[in-house]
Amino acid sequence: MGTEPPAWVSAVLSEPRFTPYLTAAGGNAEAAVDLEWWNLEVAAAFVVPLNRLELALRNALHRRLATRFSRPDWWRSAPLNENGRRKVAEAKRNLVRLQQRPEVPDDVVAQLTLGFWVSLLSGRYHRTLWTPALHRVFPGADRGALHQDYDNVLVLRNRIMHHEPIHHRHLEADHATVYRLLRQLSPEVVEELLPRDRVPRLLAGRSAIGTRGETG
Repeated sequence: MGTEPPAWVSAVLSEPRFTPYLTAAGGNAEAAVDLEWWNLEVAAAFVVPLNRLELALRNALHRRLATRFSRPDWWRSAPLNENGRRKVAEAKRNLVRLQQRPEVPDDVVAQLTLGFWVSLLSGRYHRTLWTPALHRVFPGADRGALHQDYDNVLVLRNRIMHHEPIHHRHLEADHATVYRLLRQLSPEVVEELLPRDRVPRLLAGRSAIGTRGETG
């Protein structure tokens, strides 16, 4: 293959999307193709633990806030900021497009993005949501550090969902963070997940990919 990538690369990936892999591979097209395939595989593998974490976070925060405000549609009473209210409105609009039946709180919850749930842990809600309610979901946790961890996970998740490269990230640290956060919410699901998780095997095989530059 040498310095020229195969024809399918320009047709399927496009040159701009392939260039970061070529750069990471020091201009070696064969190594760049291998790296792109590896990136795809490890991104797909990360979807499984990320799915468990997103669902666990969403449901834990929803349950706590529903209890705090004594209603399943707690967003009608919670002091959400403008961005939060906009996210709820977007979720409701999505429901209108997807179904023809009355709005159900569980459906709204399912439509709210991970970014919305992570934002509820930010400093903007420290006094209004964290102190009176959400700290109970994470006993003893530092809200600032917790939000930073979830924000990093959100960046990883969004890059994967938008088919962006993740090979340059410190994926071992990302993986450890996902498990640490998930263990806070559900130690049981961690035990179920471990034997099904393909990420460690793929990370261990990274050394077989001939790349140069940042490999974190």
